[in-house]
Formats: sequence, C-alpha cells, structure tokens
Amino acid sequence: MPITKVEGKNRDHRVFLYALSTCGWCKKTKQFLNDNGVEYEYLDVDTAGKEEREEAIKELRARKAPLGFPIIVVDGERLIVGYRVDELREALSL
Repeated sequence: MPITKVEGKNRDHRVFLYALSTCGWCKKTKQFLNDNGVEYEYLDVDTAGKEEREEAIKELRARKAPLGFPIIVVDGERLIVGYRVDELREALSL
C-alpha cells in the first residue's frame, strides 16, 4: 500500500490513520497530529490503487470498523473513528 510516514518527536505510540484526501475531518486529524508532534503513518484510501484500496477496506472490516473516515488505529488496538480530539488526546497521552 502507498503508506506515507510523517516523522514526529512524539513516538510513544504507534499511530496509523486511514483517511480520504478530500475529507476535511481527515485533514484536521492530520493537522492535529502534526501540531502535537505525533509520528504517524497514513493511507489516503481514495488515492490508493484498486488492490490497495480493497486491502485497506478488508483490514478495516476485519477490525469491525465502520467505513467512515478518518479512522485512527493506536498501538494496533485502539480504534478511533472520526475527528475526536478528546479521544485522541487520551489515547496518545497528550
């Protein structure tokens, strides 16, 4: 998958973001992570190739995630769906 890594000083948690390139809430989530120096990886599902997109959707279904974006996976376990600043702060110890 065409995954992008964003370097950050806050590396306490492994953060993966499923996003859409045109989604305003996804952009706000990326900005929140950037503003807080969080290192993370992301995939813009809508710009991925067909196989990568299908693989991402399969992974999300396996996690029983609703297909709404953004979807943030913290430490491979905690799932946060939508732009939820309070949940992100708690999950990332910010």
